[in-house]
Amino acid sequence: MRRWMQIGALLAAMAAGSFASADTIDVDGTKRSYTAQLPAKKPAPLVVVLHGKTQRGADMAARTAWPQVAKREGFAVVFPDGLDHAWADARTKAGPALRGPPAGTDDVAFIAKLVEKLVANGTADPGRVYVTGISNGGAMAMTLVCARADLFAASASVIMNLTDEAAVTCHPSRPLPMLLINGTADPLVPYEGGRGSSYFAADGFWSTDETLVFWRNLNGCETDDAAATDLPDRAPADQSTVTRVSSRCPRGHDVVLYRINHGGHRMPGFAPDARFPKVATSLLGPQNGDIDAAETIWSFFSQFP
Repeated sequence: MRRWMQIGALLAAMAAGSFASADTIDVDGTKRSYTAQLPAKKPAPLVVVLHGKTQRGADMAARTAWPQVAKREGFAVVFPDGLDHAWADARTKAGPALRGPPAGTDDVAFIAKLVEKLVANGTADPGRVYVTGISNGGAMAMTLVCARADLFAASASVIMNLTDEAAVTCHPSRPLPMLLINGTADPLVPYEGGRGSSYFAADGFWSTDETLVFWRNLNGCETDDAAATDLPDRAPADQSTVTRVSSRCPRGHDVVLYRINHGGHRMPGFAPDARFPKVATSLLGPQNGDIDAAETIWSFFSQFP
Protein backbone atom coordinates (compact mmCIF):
# COMPACT_ATOMS: atom_id res chain seq x y z
CA MET A 1 0.00 0.00 0.00
CA ARG A 2 2.77 2.41 0.91
CA ARG A 3 4.31 2.02 -2.55
CA TRP A 4 1.10 3.11 -4.26
CA MET A 5 0.74 6.05 -1.88
CA GLN A 6 4.20 7.04 -3.04
CA ILE A 7 3.00 6.86 -6.65
CA GLY A 8 0.13 9.22 -5.86
CA ALA A 9 2.45 11.69 -4.20
CA LEU A 10 4.90 11.43 -7.09
CA LEU A 11 2.23 12.07 -9.72
CA ALA A 12 1.17 15.15 -7.79
CA ALA A 13 4.78 16.36 -7.72
CA MET A 14 5.69 15.36 -11.29
CA ALA A 15 5.60 19.04 -12.13
CA ALA A 16 5.78 21.79 -9.60
CA GLY A 17 5.93 25.49 -10.24
CA SER A 18 3.95 28.62 -10.97
CA PHE A 19 2.89 29.98 -14.32
CA ALA A 20 1.83 33.50 -15.28
CA SER A 21 -1.47 34.58 -16.83
CA ALA A 22 -3.80 32.63 -14.54
CA ASP A 23 -7.49 33.29 -15.20
CA THR A 24 -10.94 31.84 -14.59
CA ILE A 25 -14.07 31.23 -16.59
CA ASP A 26 -17.60 30.57 -15.36
CA VAL A 27 -19.11 27.23 -16.42
CA ASP A 28 -22.67 26.67 -15.20
CA GLY A 29 -22.00 28.68 -12.05
CA THR A 30 -18.64 27.09 -11.28
CA LYS A 31 -15.42 29.08 -11.54
CA ARG A 32 -12.97 27.08 -13.65
CA SER A 33 -9.30 28.05 -13.71
CA TYR A 34 -6.56 27.87 -16.31
CA THR A 35 -3.13 29.29 -17.07
CA ALA A 36 -2.12 30.53 -20.48
CA GLN A 37 0.83 31.73 -22.51
CA LEU A 38 -0.29 34.01 -25.30
CA PRO A 39 1.76 35.19 -28.28
CA ALA A 40 2.18 38.80 -29.36
CA LYS A 41 0.79 38.14 -32.82
CA LYS A 42 -2.87 37.18 -32.91
CA PRO A 43 -4.93 35.31 -33.95
CA ALA A 44 -2.60 32.37 -33.55
CA PRO A 45 -2.83 28.59 -33.40
CA LEU A 46 -3.99 27.37 -29.98
CA VAL A 47 -2.94 24.18 -28.19
CA VAL A 48 -5.02 23.02 -25.21
CA VAL A 49 -2.82 20.89 -22.90
CA LEU A 50 -4.59 18.68 -20.33
CA HIS A 51 -2.74 17.48 -17.23
CA GLY A 52 -2.85 14.02 -15.69
CA LYS A 53 -4.83 13.02 -12.61
CA THR A 54 -3.47 14.56 -9.35
CA GLN A 55 -1.81 17.36 -11.36
CA ARG A 56 -2.65 20.96 -12.29
CA GLY A 57 -2.35 22.88 -15.50
CA ALA A 58 0.65 24.78 -14.15
CA ASP A 59 2.42 21.44 -13.70
CA MET A 60 2.31 20.81 -17.44
CA ALA A 61 3.77 24.27 -18.00
CA ALA A 62 6.57 23.71 -15.52
CA ARG A 63 7.66 20.19 -16.50
CA THR A 64 7.12 20.01 -20.25
CA ALA A 65 8.55 21.90 -23.21
CA TRP A 66 5.17 23.34 -24.24
CA PRO A 67 5.98 26.93 -23.15
CA GLN A 68 9.31 26.90 -25.00
CA VAL A 69 7.83 25.37 -28.16
CA ALA A 70 4.91 27.81 -28.12
CA LYS A 71 7.20 30.82 -27.72
CA ARG A 72 9.48 29.68 -30.53
CA GLU A 73 6.65 28.81 -32.94
CA GLY A 74 4.34 31.70 -32.05
CA PHE A 75 1.24 29.81 -30.95
CA ALA A 76 -0.94 30.17 -27.87
CA VAL A 77 -0.95 27.41 -25.27
CA VAL A 78 -3.47 27.03 -22.47
CA PHE A 79 -3.27 24.73 -19.44
CA PRO A 80 -6.73 24.21 -17.88
CA ASP A 81 -7.23 22.83 -14.36
CA GLY A 82 -9.43 19.83 -13.70
CA LEU A 83 -11.62 19.92 -10.59
CA ASP A 84 -10.06 17.91 -7.75
CA HIS A 85 -7.02 17.55 -10.04
CA ALA A 86 -8.88 15.22 -12.42
CA TRP A 87 -10.93 15.22 -15.63
CA ALA A 88 -14.45 13.93 -16.21
CA ASP A 89 -13.64 11.95 -19.34
CA ALA A 90 -15.96 9.36 -20.88
CA ARG A 91 -14.92 6.69 -18.37
CA THR A 92 -16.89 6.43 -15.13
CA LYS A 93 -14.74 3.74 -13.47
CA ALA A 94 -11.57 4.99 -11.78
CA GLY A 95 -8.82 3.23 -9.90
CA PRO A 96 -9.81 2.40 -6.29
CA ALA A 97 -7.52 4.96 -4.68
CA LEU A 98 -8.09 7.90 -7.03
CA ARG A 99 -11.32 9.84 -7.07
CA GLY A 100 -12.45 11.80 -10.07
CA PRO A 101 -13.94 15.30 -10.18
CA PRO A 102 -17.25 16.09 -8.41
CA ALA A 103 -20.37 14.40 -9.71
CA GLY A 104 -21.95 16.31 -12.56
CA THR A 105 -18.71 17.96 -13.73
CA ASP A 106 -18.95 18.77 -17.45
CA ASP A 107 -15.40 19.14 -18.69
CA VAL A 108 -16.48 19.01 -22.32
CA ALA A 109 -18.47 22.20 -21.69
CA PHE A 110 -15.50 23.75 -19.82
CA ILE A 111 -12.97 23.18 -22.59
CA ALA A 112 -15.46 24.17 -25.29
CA LYS A 113 -16.23 27.44 -23.49
CA LEU A 114 -12.53 28.12 -22.97
CA VAL A 115 -11.77 27.59 -26.66
CA GLU A 116 -14.73 29.74 -27.65
CA LYS A 117 -13.54 32.52 -25.33
CA LEU A 118 -10.04 32.54 -26.82
CA VAL A 119 -11.47 32.54 -30.35
CA ALA A 120 -13.94 35.33 -29.56
CA ASN A 121 -11.30 37.62 -28.03
CA GLY A 122 -9.07 37.24 -31.09
CA THR A 123 -6.36 35.12 -29.46
CA ALA A 124 -7.01 31.85 -31.29
CA ASP A 125 -7.46 31.07 -34.96
CA PRO A 126 -10.61 28.89 -35.00
CA GLY A 127 -9.18 26.79 -37.81
CA ARG A 128 -6.02 25.94 -35.87
CA VAL A 129 -7.13 24.74 -32.43
CA TYR A 130 -5.59 21.51 -31.11
CA VAL A 131 -6.02 19.41 -27.97
CA THR A 132 -3.63 17.06 -26.22
CA GLY A 133 -3.33 15.47 -22.80
CA ILE A 134 -1.40 12.99 -20.70
CA SER A 135 -2.88 10.01 -18.82
CA ASN A 136 -6.31 11.14 -17.53
CA GLY A 137 -5.77 14.21 -19.70
CA GLY A 138 -5.16 11.92 -22.68
CA ALA A 139 -8.50 10.24 -22.02
CA MET A 140 -10.11 13.68 -21.83
CA ALA A 141 -8.50 14.70 -25.13
CA MET A 142 -10.05 11.64 -26.78
CA THR A 143 -13.39 12.41 -25.13
CA LEU A 144 -13.29 15.93 -26.57
CA VAL A 145 -12.61 14.58 -30.06
CA CYS A 146 -15.58 12.24 -29.69
CA ALA A 147 -17.92 14.97 -28.42
CA ARG A 148 -16.69 18.21 -30.07
CA ALA A 149 -14.61 17.40 -33.12
CA ASP A 150 -15.94 20.64 -34.63
CA LEU A 151 -13.69 22.65 -32.30
CA PHE A 152 -10.36 21.06 -33.19
CA ALA A 153 -8.02 20.49 -36.11
CA ALA A 154 -6.11 17.56 -34.57
CA SER A 155 -5.59 15.73 -31.28
CA ALA A 156 -2.90 13.81 -29.41
CA SER A 157 -3.08 11.45 -26.44
CA VAL A 158 -0.10 10.45 -24.30
CA ILE A 159 0.03 7.25 -22.15
CA MET A 160 -3.66 6.38 -22.46
CA ASN A 161 -5.80 3.72 -24.15
CA LEU A 162 -9.51 3.50 -24.79
CA THR A 163 -11.99 1.45 -22.75
CA ASP A 164 -15.31 -0.09 -23.78
CA GLU A 165 -17.08 2.84 -22.09
CA ALA A 166 -15.07 5.46 -23.92
CA ALA A 167 -15.36 3.74 -27.29
CA VAL A 168 -19.11 3.06 -27.26
CA THR A 169 -19.86 6.74 -26.64
CA CYS A 170 -17.43 8.03 -29.29
CA HIS A 171 -19.19 9.47 -32.33
CA PRO A 172 -17.09 12.34 -33.75
CA SER A 173 -18.85 14.74 -36.11
CA ARG A 174 -15.89 14.43 -38.47
CA PRO A 175 -12.53 12.61 -38.66
CA LEU A 176 -9.62 14.31 -36.91
CA PRO A 177 -5.90 13.51 -37.16
CA MET A 178 -4.87 11.54 -34.07
CA LEU A 179 -1.44 10.98 -32.53
CA LEU A 180 -0.81 8.40 -29.79
CA ILE A 181 2.30 8.11 -27.59
CA ASN A 182 2.29 5.01 -25.36
CA GLY A 183 4.93 3.08 -23.43
CA THR A 184 5.16 -0.70 -23.55
CA ALA A 185 6.22 -0.90 -19.87
CA ASP A 186 3.51 1.39 -18.47
CA PRO A 187 2.42 0.07 -15.03
CA LEU A 188 -0.77 2.17 -14.91
CA VAL A 189 -2.15 1.97 -18.47
CA PRO A 190 -0.90 -1.37 -19.85
CA TYR A 191 0.19 -1.35 -23.47
CA GLU A 192 -1.38 -4.80 -23.97
CA GLY A 193 -4.62 -3.81 -22.26
CA GLY A 194 -6.44 -5.00 -19.15
CA ARG A 195 -5.46 -3.76 -15.71
CA GLY A 196 -2.14 -2.21 -14.81
CA SER A 197 0.06 -3.48 -12.01
CA SER A 198 -0.35 -0.31 -9.95
CA TYR A 199 -2.81 0.06 -7.07
CA PHE A 200 -3.90 3.26 -8.81
CA ALA A 201 -4.60 1.56 -12.14
CA ALA A 202 -8.12 1.15 -13.46
CA ASP A 203 -9.31 -2.02 -15.17
CA GLY A 204 -10.70 -2.66 -18.63
CA PHE A 205 -8.21 -0.81 -20.82
CA TRP A 206 -8.01 -1.76 -24.46
CA SER A 207 -4.59 -2.50 -25.83
CA THR A 208 -2.74 0.21 -27.72
CA ASP A 209 -3.11 -1.83 -30.91
CA GLU A 210 -6.90 -1.94 -30.44
CA THR A 211 -6.98 1.77 -29.67
CA LEU A 212 -4.94 2.48 -32.80
CA VAL A 213 -7.28 0.40 -34.98
CA PHE A 214 -10.31 2.21 -33.50
CA TRP A 215 -9.02 5.61 -34.60
CA ARG A 216 -7.97 4.21 -37.96
CA ASN A 217 -11.50 2.93 -38.53
CA LEU A 218 -13.04 6.27 -37.54
CA ASN A 219 -10.71 8.11 -39.92
CA GLY A 220 -11.27 5.80 -42.87
CA CYS A 221 -7.74 4.36 -42.76
CA GLU A 222 -6.60 0.84 -43.48
CA THR A 223 -6.34 -1.13 -40.24
CA ASP A 224 -2.81 -2.47 -40.73
CA ASP A 225 0.44 -0.56 -40.23
CA ALA A 226 1.70 1.43 -43.19
CA ALA A 227 5.25 1.47 -41.83
CA ALA A 228 7.10 1.06 -38.55
CA THR A 229 10.29 3.09 -38.27
CA ASP A 230 12.77 2.80 -35.42
CA LEU A 231 13.98 6.27 -34.46
CA PRO A 232 17.58 7.01 -33.44
CA ASP A 233 18.45 6.01 -29.89
CA ARG A 234 19.69 9.45 -28.86
CA ALA A 235 19.58 8.70 -25.13
CA PRO A 236 20.90 5.15 -24.60
CA ALA A 237 20.88 5.57 -20.82
CA ASP A 238 17.10 5.98 -20.65
CA GLN A 239 16.44 2.23 -21.04
CA SER A 240 13.98 2.82 -23.89
CA THR A 241 13.71 3.43 -27.63
CA VAL A 242 11.03 4.80 -29.96
CA THR A 243 9.25 3.28 -32.96
CA ARG A 244 7.02 5.45 -35.14
CA VAL A 245 4.06 3.54 -36.58
CA SER A 246 2.21 5.24 -39.44
CA SER A 247 -1.12 4.43 -41.09
CA ARG A 248 -2.59 4.40 -44.59
CA CYS A 249 -5.22 7.13 -44.29
CA PRO A 250 -7.06 9.60 -46.51
CA ARG A 251 -5.27 12.91 -46.70
CA GLY A 252 -5.74 14.93 -43.55
CA HIS A 253 -7.05 11.97 -41.54
CA ASP A 254 -3.65 10.80 -40.30
CA VAL A 255 -3.33 8.37 -37.39
CA VAL A 256 0.19 7.91 -35.96
CA LEU A 257 1.57 5.98 -32.98
CA TYR A 258 4.88 6.62 -31.26
CA ARG A 259 5.56 3.36 -29.41
CA ILE A 260 7.97 3.92 -26.54
CA ASN A 261 9.68 0.55 -26.25
CA HIS A 262 10.23 -0.21 -22.54
CA GLY A 263 8.86 3.24 -21.71
CA GLY A 264 6.81 3.83 -18.58
CA HIS A 265 3.88 6.04 -17.53
CA ARG A 266 5.89 9.11 -18.42
CA MET A 267 5.89 11.94 -20.95
CA PRO A 268 8.91 11.62 -23.25
CA GLY A 269 11.12 14.66 -23.05
CA PHE A 270 14.59 16.09 -23.26
CA ALA A 271 14.28 17.32 -19.65
CA PRO A 272 13.11 15.34 -16.59
CA ASP A 273 9.34 15.27 -16.06
CA ALA A 274 9.71 14.89 -12.26
CA ARG A 275 11.69 16.54 -9.49
CA PHE A 276 12.95 13.12 -8.42
CA PRO A 277 13.69 11.23 -11.65
CA LYS A 278 15.08 8.09 -9.99
CA VAL A 279 12.02 7.70 -7.78
CA ALA A 280 9.74 8.31 -10.77
CA THR A 281 11.54 5.62 -12.76
CA SER A 282 11.20 3.08 -9.96
CA LEU A 283 7.45 3.72 -9.58
CA LEU A 284 6.28 4.69 -13.07
CA GLY A 285 8.93 3.25 -15.37
CA PRO A 286 11.55 4.96 -17.56
CA GLN A 287 11.09 8.36 -19.19
CA ASN A 288 12.21 8.29 -22.80
CA GLY A 289 14.70 10.96 -23.86
CA ASP A 290 14.97 10.13 -27.57
CA ILE A 291 12.02 12.39 -28.43
CA ASP A 292 10.32 15.30 -26.72
CA ALA A 293 6.55 14.84 -26.62
CA ALA A 294 5.72 18.54 -26.97
CA GLU A 295 8.05 18.92 -29.96
CA THR A 296 6.70 15.74 -31.56
CA ILE A 297 3.06 16.64 -31.00
CA TRP A 298 3.47 20.19 -32.34
CA SER A 299 5.25 18.85 -35.42
CA PHE A 300 2.18 16.65 -35.99
CA PHE A 301 -0.36 19.39 -35.25
CA SER A 302 1.30 21.97 -37.48
CA GLN A 303 0.54 19.84 -40.55
CA PHE A 304 -3.20 20.34 -40.11
CA PRO A 305 -4.45 23.92 -40.35
